[in-house]
Amino acid sequence: MPRSVQITKEKILTAALDVLIRDGYLAVNIKSIAKELKCSTQPIAWQFGNMDNMREALTQEAVAYANQKMMPSSTNCIEAFWQIGYAYINLAFDTPNLFRFVYMGESKNYCRGGFNSILTDKGNAVLIEGLCQYLDVTKEQADILFQRMIVYTHGIVSLVVAGIFNCTKEQVYSIVKAFGSDLLSLTGTALDIGAIMSNITEV
Repeated sequence: MPRSVQITKEKILTAALDVLIRDGYLAVNIKSIAKELKCSTQPIAWQFGNMDNMREALTQEAVAYANQKMMPSSTNCIEAFWQIGYAYINLAFDTPNLFRFVYMGESKNYCRGGFNSILTDKGNAVLIEGLCQYLDVTKEQADILFQRMIVYTHGIVSLVVAGIFNCTKEQVYSIVKAFGSDLLSLTGTALDIGAIMSNITEV
């Protein structure tokens, strides 16, 4: 069987993602991917045609990888909400090159849309509805809580990834948790905020 057939699209995308995570987006090219796979550049060119097609496919692969990393394991909406937040922080600290690519504009092919798309994203909408019921607050209050937490967390970790803030992952956990506690208090929920926050653990 010819060598080119053995190098599938899936193998190429896995190699490209490995290069992206380890060395950054600027290091991703046909030669670096071929080196990662220990093959010639021919199979890559044959499978994707050109680098534009390769970049588009890599974007989808990177987004899917990031989404999988942030998939909550808890069925409790408040725990799931915080698990996503902590996973987002972990992604920034553990794979900063991937974070830059997916969430800081390096990938020109990936865009979630306008500011309100945070609220209309299908997965987020489910969590927001769960927060409404769990906290016994209005949809508007849950929207504000969710939106502000995402923007605040993204702002902090973006500063860390950019090298502007020099702090540990644990420090960011603590800062985000404190901000979340303050936001929960502002919703006017009748639940014990201290009890809720004390049950939240870093992941």
